[in-house]
Amino acid sequence: MSDRTHFGFEQVAVDEKAQRVRGVFDSVAGRYDLMNDLMSAGLHRLWKRFAVNATGMRAGMRVLDLAGGTGDLARLFADRVGPSGEVVLTDINGAMLAVGRDRLLDAGRVVPAVQCDAEKLPFPDGRFDCVSIAFGLRNVTRKEDALAEMRRVLKPGGVAVVLEFSKVWRPLAPAYDWYSFNVLPRLGRLVAKDDASYRYLAESIRMHPDQATLKSMMEQAGFDRVEVHNLAAGAVAVHLGYRY
Repeated sequence: MSDRTHFGFEQVAVDEKAQRVRGVFDSVAGRYDLMNDLMSAGLHRLWKRFAVNATGMRAGMRVLDLAGGTGDLARLFADRVGPSGEVVLTDINGAMLAVGRDRLLDAGRVVPAVQCDAEKLPFPDGRFDCVSIAFGLRNVTRKEDALAEMRRVLKPGGVAVVLEFSKVWRPLAPAYDWYSFNVLPRLGRLVAKDDASYRYLAESIRMHPDQATLKSMMEQAGFDRVEVHNLAAGAVAVHLGYRY
Protein backbone atom coordinates (compact mmCIF):
# COMPACT_ATOMS: atom_id res chain seq x y z
CA MET A 1 0.00 0.00 0.00
CA SER A 2 1.33 3.45 -0.93
CA ASP A 3 2.25 5.78 1.91
CA ARG A 4 1.11 8.79 -0.18
CA THR A 5 -2.37 10.07 -0.94
CA HIS A 6 -3.94 13.21 -2.37
CA PHE A 7 -4.97 16.36 -0.54
CA GLY A 8 -6.72 18.13 -3.38
CA PHE A 9 -4.17 18.14 -6.21
CA GLU A 10 -1.26 17.84 -3.79
CA GLN A 11 0.38 14.55 -2.82
CA VAL A 12 0.85 14.17 0.94
CA ALA A 13 1.74 11.43 3.41
CA VAL A 14 -1.23 9.21 4.32
CA ASP A 15 -0.91 10.10 7.99
CA GLU A 16 -0.89 13.82 7.14
CA LYS A 17 -4.16 13.97 5.20
CA ALA A 18 -6.54 13.59 8.16
CA GLN A 19 -4.73 16.36 10.02
CA ARG A 20 -4.92 18.72 7.06
CA VAL A 21 -8.59 17.96 6.41
CA ARG A 22 -9.25 18.66 10.09
CA GLY A 23 -7.60 22.06 9.66
CA VAL A 24 -9.88 22.87 6.72
CA PHE A 25 -13.05 22.17 8.68
CA ASP A 26 -11.82 23.80 11.86
CA SER A 27 -11.43 26.92 9.74
CA VAL A 28 -14.80 26.87 7.98
CA ALA A 29 -17.12 25.34 10.62
CA GLY A 30 -18.68 28.64 11.67
CA ARG A 31 -19.67 29.66 8.13
CA TYR A 32 -20.11 26.19 6.63
CA ASP A 33 -23.90 26.30 6.19
CA LEU A 34 -23.91 29.83 4.80
CA MET A 35 -21.21 28.90 2.30
CA ASN A 36 -23.14 25.79 1.24
CA ASP A 37 -26.21 27.92 0.55
CA LEU A 38 -24.18 30.43 -1.46
CA MET A 39 -22.18 27.84 -3.42
CA SER A 40 -25.20 25.76 -4.45
CA ALA A 41 -27.88 28.49 -4.48
CA GLY A 42 -29.59 26.47 -1.76
CA LEU A 43 -29.81 23.30 -3.87
CA HIS A 44 -27.78 21.28 -1.36
CA ARG A 45 -30.88 21.18 0.84
CA LEU A 46 -32.90 19.52 -1.94
CA TRP A 47 -30.09 17.04 -2.66
CA LYS A 48 -29.95 16.04 1.00
CA ARG A 49 -33.72 15.62 1.19
CA PHE A 50 -33.64 13.45 -1.94
CA ALA A 51 -30.92 11.25 -0.42
CA VAL A 52 -32.80 10.80 2.85
CA ASN A 53 -36.10 10.04 1.11
CA ALA A 54 -34.39 7.50 -1.16
CA THR A 55 -33.41 5.37 1.85
CA GLY A 56 -37.04 4.63 2.73
CA MET A 57 -36.44 5.00 6.47
CA ARG A 58 -39.53 4.67 8.65
CA ALA A 59 -40.53 5.27 12.26
CA GLY A 60 -38.54 3.24 14.77
CA MET A 61 -35.50 2.63 12.56
CA ARG A 62 -31.85 3.30 13.47
CA VAL A 63 -29.64 5.61 11.39
CA LEU A 64 -25.92 6.39 11.59
CA ASP A 65 -24.87 9.64 9.91
CA LEU A 66 -21.11 9.78 9.18
CA ALA A 67 -19.20 13.03 8.62
CA GLY A 68 -22.50 14.59 9.60
CA GLY A 69 -21.05 18.03 10.14
CA THR A 70 -23.67 20.60 10.99
CA GLY A 71 -26.49 18.07 11.22
CA ASP A 72 -28.62 18.59 8.09
CA LEU A 73 -29.07 14.89 7.32
CA ALA A 74 -29.38 13.92 10.98
CA ARG A 75 -32.29 16.33 11.39
CA LEU A 76 -34.08 14.99 8.31
CA PHE A 77 -33.56 11.41 9.44
CA ALA A 78 -34.73 12.26 12.98
CA ASP A 79 -37.98 13.57 11.55
CA ARG A 80 -38.47 10.34 9.57
CA VAL A 81 -37.68 7.79 12.29
CA GLY A 82 -39.45 9.74 15.03
CA PRO A 83 -39.06 9.40 18.79
CA SER A 84 -39.22 5.60 18.58
CA GLY A 85 -36.20 5.55 16.28
CA GLU A 86 -32.57 6.51 16.74
CA VAL A 87 -30.18 8.77 14.84
CA VAL A 88 -26.51 9.00 15.74
CA LEU A 89 -24.55 12.01 14.44
CA THR A 90 -20.81 11.49 13.94
CA ASP A 91 -17.90 13.47 12.59
CA ILE A 92 -14.13 13.18 12.90
CA ASN A 93 -13.94 16.95 13.35
CA GLY A 94 -14.86 18.24 16.81
CA ALA A 95 -15.63 21.79 15.68
CA MET A 96 -18.10 20.63 13.04
CA LEU A 97 -19.68 18.11 15.42
CA ALA A 98 -20.21 20.79 18.07
CA VAL A 99 -21.99 23.02 15.55
CA GLY A 100 -24.21 20.13 14.43
CA ARG A 101 -25.05 19.04 17.99
CA ASP A 102 -25.97 22.60 19.01
CA ARG A 103 -28.10 23.16 15.91
CA LEU A 104 -30.03 19.94 16.52
CA LEU A 105 -30.63 20.84 20.17
CA ASP A 106 -31.81 24.31 19.14
CA ALA A 107 -34.27 22.62 16.78
CA GLY A 108 -35.56 20.38 19.55
CA ARG A 109 -33.90 17.18 18.29
CA VAL A 110 -32.00 15.17 20.90
CA VAL A 111 -29.43 13.26 18.82
CA PRO A 112 -26.35 11.52 20.25
CA ALA A 113 -23.14 13.01 18.83
CA VAL A 114 -20.01 10.86 18.58
CA GLN A 115 -16.61 12.04 17.40
CA CYS A 116 -15.10 9.15 15.44
CA ASP A 117 -13.24 8.14 12.29
CA ALA A 118 -15.38 6.72 9.47
CA GLU A 119 -12.60 4.22 8.77
CA LYS A 120 -12.84 2.72 12.29
CA LEU A 121 -16.39 2.94 13.60
CA PRO A 122 -16.97 2.25 17.32
CA PHE A 123 -20.27 0.47 16.72
CA PRO A 124 -21.17 -3.25 16.70
CA ASP A 125 -21.91 -5.26 13.57
CA GLY A 126 -25.41 -5.01 12.16
CA ARG A 127 -26.71 -2.26 14.41
CA PHE A 128 -28.22 0.23 11.93
CA ASP A 129 -30.95 0.18 9.29
CA CYS A 130 -29.19 2.97 7.40
CA VAL A 131 -25.72 4.51 7.28
CA SER A 132 -25.30 7.85 5.50
CA ILE A 133 -22.44 10.09 4.48
CA ALA A 134 -23.06 13.37 2.65
CA PHE A 135 -20.24 15.36 1.07
CA GLY A 136 -17.76 13.64 3.37
CA LEU A 137 -16.45 10.54 1.61
CA ARG A 138 -14.09 12.53 -0.60
CA ASN A 139 -12.27 13.76 2.51
CA VAL A 140 -11.69 10.23 3.86
CA THR A 141 -8.15 8.95 3.40
CA ARG A 142 -9.00 5.26 2.90
CA LYS A 143 -12.40 5.30 1.23
CA GLU A 144 -12.50 1.52 0.80
CA ASP A 145 -12.12 1.10 4.58
CA ALA A 146 -14.96 3.55 5.27
CA LEU A 147 -17.25 1.77 2.79
CA ALA A 148 -16.46 -1.61 4.37
CA GLU A 149 -17.23 -0.18 7.81
CA MET A 150 -20.52 1.23 6.55
CA ARG A 151 -21.53 -2.23 5.36
CA ARG A 152 -20.32 -3.90 8.57
CA VAL A 153 -22.57 -1.85 10.86
CA LEU A 154 -25.63 -2.29 8.62
CA LYS A 155 -28.33 -4.82 9.46
CA PRO A 156 -29.23 -7.35 6.77
CA GLY A 157 -31.83 -5.52 4.69
CA GLY A 158 -30.18 -2.18 5.47
CA VAL A 159 -29.07 0.54 3.08
CA ALA A 160 -26.06 2.85 2.90
CA VAL A 161 -26.40 6.20 1.15
CA VAL A 162 -23.47 8.22 -0.20
CA LEU A 163 -24.29 11.77 -1.36
CA GLU A 164 -21.25 13.30 -2.99
CA PHE A 165 -20.01 15.55 -5.76
CA SER A 166 -19.29 13.51 -8.88
CA LYS A 167 -18.60 13.73 -12.62
CA VAL A 168 -20.63 16.48 -14.26
CA TRP A 169 -22.15 16.07 -17.74
CA ARG A 170 -19.27 16.65 -20.16
CA PRO A 171 -20.71 19.67 -22.07
CA LEU A 172 -21.04 21.53 -18.76
CA ALA A 173 -17.53 20.70 -17.53
CA PRO A 174 -15.77 23.92 -18.74
CA ALA A 175 -18.32 26.21 -17.06
CA TYR A 176 -18.32 24.05 -13.93
CA ASP A 177 -14.51 24.17 -13.74
CA TRP A 178 -14.48 27.95 -14.17
CA TYR A 179 -17.02 28.36 -11.36
CA SER A 180 -15.19 25.93 -9.06
CA PHE A 181 -11.73 27.43 -9.40
CA ASN A 182 -12.63 31.11 -9.73
CA VAL A 183 -15.89 31.80 -7.89
CA LEU A 184 -15.63 29.35 -4.97
CA PRO A 185 -12.27 30.56 -3.62
CA ARG A 186 -13.43 34.17 -3.90
CA LEU A 187 -16.63 33.36 -2.00
CA GLY A 188 -14.51 31.59 0.59
CA ARG A 189 -12.30 34.62 1.02
CA LEU A 190 -15.21 37.05 1.28
CA VAL A 191 -17.54 35.01 3.50
CA ALA A 192 -15.40 32.54 5.44
CA LYS A 193 -12.14 34.55 5.30
CA ASP A 194 -10.48 31.42 3.89
CA ASP A 195 -9.95 31.00 0.15
CA ALA A 196 -7.42 28.15 0.50
CA SER A 197 -9.92 25.77 2.12
CA TYR A 198 -12.43 26.29 -0.67
CA ARG A 199 -9.74 25.85 -3.29
CA TYR A 200 -8.98 22.50 -1.61
CA LEU A 201 -12.68 21.57 -1.66
CA ALA A 202 -12.85 22.27 -5.41
CA GLU A 203 -9.73 20.18 -5.99
CA SER A 204 -10.99 17.34 -3.79
CA ILE A 205 -14.12 17.06 -5.95
CA ARG A 206 -11.95 16.49 -9.03
CA MET A 207 -9.95 13.78 -7.25
CA HIS A 208 -13.02 11.90 -6.02
CA PRO A 209 -14.03 8.71 -7.90
CA ASP A 210 -16.66 9.18 -10.60
CA GLN A 211 -20.05 7.50 -10.49
CA ALA A 212 -19.02 4.18 -12.03
CA THR A 213 -15.81 3.92 -10.01
CA LEU A 214 -17.56 4.57 -6.69
CA LYS A 215 -20.26 2.04 -7.60
CA SER A 216 -17.53 -0.54 -8.21
CA MET A 217 -15.82 0.35 -4.92
CA MET A 218 -19.08 -0.17 -3.02
CA GLU A 219 -19.57 -3.55 -4.67
CA GLN A 220 -16.00 -4.53 -3.77
CA ALA A 221 -16.75 -3.47 -0.16
CA GLY A 222 -19.45 -6.14 -0.05
CA PHE A 223 -22.68 -4.36 -0.93
CA ASP A 224 -25.02 -6.75 -2.70
CA ARG A 225 -26.62 -4.14 -4.96
CA VAL A 226 -25.70 -0.52 -5.72
CA GLU A 227 -27.94 2.09 -7.36
CA VAL A 228 -26.74 5.43 -8.72
CA HIS A 229 -28.91 8.55 -9.08
CA ASN A 230 -27.43 11.59 -10.79
CA LEU A 231 -28.51 15.05 -9.65
CA ALA A 232 -27.62 18.46 -11.12
CA ALA A 233 -26.44 16.92 -14.41
CA GLY A 234 -24.10 14.59 -12.55
CA ALA A 235 -22.37 17.29 -10.54
CA VAL A 236 -23.82 15.45 -7.55
CA ALA A 237 -24.67 11.76 -7.28
CA VAL A 238 -26.50 9.58 -4.77
CA HIS A 239 -25.20 6.02 -4.40
CA LEU A 240 -27.41 3.54 -2.54
CA GLY A 241 -25.76 0.34 -1.38
CA TYR A 242 -27.92 -2.52 -0.09
CA ARG A 243 -26.95 -5.31 2.27
CA TYR A 244 -29.08 -8.44 1.90
